[in-house]
Amino acid sequence: MEMSVTTIRDKLADALDRVESDGERVVLTRKRKGVAALVSMDDLAALQRLEDEADVKAARKARKEKGSVTLEEIKKRLGMK
Repeated sequence: MEMSVTTIRDKLADALDRVESDGERVVLTRKRKGVAALVSMDDLAALQRLEDEADVKAARKARKEKGSVTLEEIKKRLGMK
């Protein structure tokens, strides 16, 4: 469902009910362009899990790359001891 930013002002309670009870996602638009979304807490948790998994995968890949720098070297470069 899409809803303009101006419309959401009058229909926020309805939009929140639809998100909470029906799991519907509401895309907020400005000048017919999506700018934000209302999603259920379950959807948000799923999105955060996906982000965490991607971060772990990227970290594991980075650890295998040649030319990595130790934490001590980073601290030294930054003037931290």
